Amino acid sequence: MKYGLSLALLLVIVLIFTGRQLLLRHQTADRMEVTSNESSRLHVTPMLLERLSKQGISDQNVHVYLRAFKAEGELEVWIKTPEAAAWTLFKTYPFCKNSGTLGPKRKEGDLQIPEGIYHIDRFNPKSKFHLSLGLNYPNASDRILGNPEAPGSDIFIHGGCVTVGCIPITDAGIEEVYVLAEWAKESGQNDIPVHLFPFRFTIANWERYGTKFPQSVPFWQQLEAIYHAFEVDRTVPEVIITESGHYQIRHSMS
Repeated sequence: MKYGLSLALLLVIVLIFTGRQLLLRHQTADRMEVTSNESSRLHVTPMLLERLSKQGISDQNVHVYLRAFKAEGELEVWIKTPEAAAWTLFKTYPFCKNSGTLGPKRKEGDLQIPEGIYHIDRFNPKSKFHLSLGLNYPNASDRILGNPEAPGSDIFIHGGCVTVGCIPITDAGIEEVYVLAEWAKESGQNDIPVHLFPFRFTIANWERYGTKFPQSVPFWQQLEAIYHAFEVDRTVPEVIITESGHYQIRHSMS
C-alpha cells in the first residue's frame, strides 16, 4: 500500500514538473518571438526619448519630416510638435550605399533613387533589409513623366547596405528612423513627408551638376523652389502636382 502511494506521489510530482517545464518553454518562446520593430523599440527608445526631451518633445507628441540628398548621400530627420510651425533638425543619417546617378527615376530597372515629393505610405517590420519605410513612388508626377507601362515601384528607406534604387541607412540607422516614424504616426501624423533632392541647391552644386546633367535642370528648378521655401522659415511648403506632372508650391490666398 505504501509502495502504491509512493508511486502515485512520484507520478504527480513528475506531471507537475513536466507541466512547469512546458509552461516555461512556452513563455520563453513567446519572449523570443519579438518582431524587428518591437526589438528596435527596446533598443533605441531610451536614446531617442533623451534626444527628444532635450528639444522639449515627447514620443506621444512628435511629427517627422524627412529629406534626402543623393549627391551628399544624406538623409535628414526633422521633428516638431504637431502644434509648432517650424521644424528642428533631429539627426542626419548617411546613406550606406548609393544607386544610379543624379536625375529622377523614370522607369523600372534604371537603378535610380527617385527625386521628388513623397510621403511614407507603409511600414514593413519584417523587411529582408531589417526594417523599411515605403514611399508612395510612383506618385502622380512619376506616372505622368515616367515610363507609362513600367515606371518602377517599391522604393523604401531601409536597413542594410544594398540598393537598386532605395535608400539604405544601415540597420542601426533604420531602427531609429523607423521608431520615430511610428511615434509620429501614433501622434496623428497620417502623411510623413519625404523630399528627395539630387543635391543641396547651392551655387557651387549648380555649377558642378547643372552642366553635367542639363536634361534634368528644368525638373531640378521645380525642386529648388521647394528646397529654398523650407530653408527660409523651416516650414514644409504645400506642394501640388500639375496636369503636366510638374511640382508647384501652393501659395495661400490670404
